Amino acid sequence: MADTPTEAVPRLALRGITKRYPSVLANDGVDLDVLPGEIHAVLGENGAGKSTLMKIIYGVVEPDAGVMRWEGERVQIANPARARRLGIGMVFQHFSLFETLTVADNIRLALEPGQSRQLRQRIRDISTRYGLPLTPARRVHTMSVGERQRVEIVRCLLQKPRLLIMDEPTSVLTPQAAQRLFETLRTLASEGVSILYISHKLDEIRALCTRATVLRAGRVTGQCDPRRETTASLARMMIGGELPHTVHREANAGAPALRVHRLDVPADDPFGTRLSGISFEVREGEILGIAGVSGNGQKELLAALSGERTLARADAILIGSTPVAKLDASARRKLGLAFIPEDRLGRGAVPEMTLADNALLTARGDGNVARGFIRERSVVGFAKRTIAAFGVKAGGPDAVARSLSGGNLQKFIVGREIGQRPKVLLAAQPTWGVDVGASAQIRQALIDLRERGVAVLVVSEELDELIEICDRLAVMTQGRLSPAKPVRETSAEEIGLLMAGASPGETTQTGMSAPIRAEGPPRGAICTPARGSAAREPDGPLQGRTAECEARSSRDKPQACGDP
Repeated sequence: MADTPTEAVPRLALRGITKRYPSVLANDGVDLDVLPGEIHAVLGENGAGKSTLMKIIYGVVEPDAGVMRWEGERVQIANPARARRLGIGMVFQHFSLFETLTVADNIRLALEPGQSRQLRQRIRDISTRYGLPLTPARRVHTMSVGERQRVEIVRCLLQKPRLLIMDEPTSVLTPQAAQRLFETLRTLASEGVSILYISHKLDEIRALCTRATVLRAGRVTGQCDPRRETTASLARMMIGGELPHTVHREANAGAPALRVHRLDVPADDPFGTRLSGISFEVREGEILGIAGVSGNGQKELLAALSGERTLARADAILIGSTPVAKLDASARRKLGLAFIPEDRLGRGAVPEMTLADNALLTARGDGNVARGFIRERSVVGFAKRTIAAFGVKAGGPDAVARSLSGGNLQKFIVGREIGQRPKVLLAAQPTWGVDVGASAQIRQALIDLRERGVAVLVVSEELDELIEICDRLAVMTQGRLSPAKPVRETSAEEIGLLMAGASPGETTQTGMSAPIRAEGPPRGAICTPARGSAAREPDGPLQGRTAECEARSSRDKPQACGDP
C-alpha cells in the first residue's frame, strides 16, 4: 500500500485527551491523528492507556478533557451506537457477547434497524471471504476464546466501518492465517478504511503498519515509521529499556507427573469437539506444549484435565500415581494441580471482586484458610506478594479485577497460580494480550517453575511462544493429538501447517509426526476444493477427496464493536 499523503485531512483527530480514575491517570493529554487508508499502530506496555483511549474513541468511556474531530468536524461520541453511525467499528480486548445467544443474535444486536436481512447468509459470506469460519446458529457459550474473537471481528466487518480498531487480532492465528488477515487489512486500507492496530507482536507491527504512536504511562512518548525500526528499538520505545530475554536450559525430566491414557470425551453440545484417544504424559521438570487452531478440542481437554468435567474412568488421567478423572477441581488442586484458564475475566477472575478476593478463589493454602475460616491478613499478604513479584499495575489488593488492564490481570492470575507452588501447572494462552516485557517475564516464570521440577503443560496458539519455552510439542486437530516431538525437530512453519490439517508430505519439513486425521478438515479451517474436486457449502461437509485447507481462527481478546 502506498504511503498516505501527510496533508490529507485526518479521518480521526484527537487533541489533549485526558482521563483520570481514582488511582491512575489513564490518558494524559493524548494527541493522535489517523489518516484515511492508513494502518496505524498504537504501542505501549500493559497499563499504558491504550485500551482507555480506544474506549474513548468508541464512546464507551467519556474523557475528562480534550477534543475529538471526525473528518474535520468536532464530535462528541457519547456511546457506541453513535460511534457505529459515524462508521467506527471496534474489537476490544475483552468480549461483549451474550453467552446464551447464538452467533447471529449477538451480531444482530449491533446492527441498525433494517440491516438484519439475510443475516445468516451474510455472516457466512463475510466469514468465508475473510477466513473467519462461523456457524450462525451456534450458541456463544459453547465456543472457545478464539472462536468468540471471530464473532467480534465479523460483527465489525458486517457494519462496513470507515475506522476499524483491532486489539491483538492475531493472538490465536496460525502464521498462515495471520498472513491472510494481513492481506485483508491491506485490502481494506487500499479501499480507504482507516485501521487502528494494537498488538504486542512487534514483528507484525513492522510488517503491517505504516505509522506508530507510542504510549507510556498515559502519555504519547513518540511516533515512528515501524518499517524503519527494529524489534529492539520498538521495544525500547515501549518499555523504556532493553527487551528482556528468557534463559532456557536443557530439560532434566524426571518421573511422569501428569499422565493421560486413551482419553475419550463426548462433545457436551452439538457444536463441541469430541476428544478421541488422547494419550500423553508430562514429566517432572519439563514443559509440554500443545498447539492447534482454536476450536479443535483444547477447551474440552482443559476442562477434563482441570476437573471442571469429571469422567467415568478414573485412570484416564493420573496426577503422579493417583487416578483423578473422577475427582472434581478442588480435589485435584489438593493433589498439586494449578490452572491458568484462557478466559481471564469470567473464569480466571471475577470482575467485580477485589484482587485479594480473587486470590482466595484458588489459593486456599499457605494459611489463607484455617479450619474453615478465612484469614484476611494472610490473603491480603498473598495478593500483595503476587502484585509485587509480577509487577502488576494496580491500586493494591483492594483494587477490583475489572479496573486492571487485560495484561495486568493476566500477570496477577499467573502469579496467583505459580505462587501456590504446584506439582503440575496447566496454562492456557498464558501470555495472550500481554506486552513484550511482561510476556518475557511470564515465560521465564514458567521456565523457572520447570527448573524446580514442576510439570508444565502449555496450550497455546502462539507458535513462537511454544517454540521458545517448550521441550516437546504436540498438535491438536479435530479432537485428536499428534505424538509429542522435541522442539528442536520442529519449526513454526511446519507446526502451522499441521495446525491447518496438512499431512507430513505437505509440509516443508518432516521432523514431526502428523496428527491423527479425522474425517474432513480441522475445526477453524476454510477448505477450498482443489482443481477437479467437488464444491462444498461453507458449513457443510467436504464433498471432494482433496482440498486445500487453510486454518482460519481468531482469539479473546475483548469488549466489542457491538456493545448492546
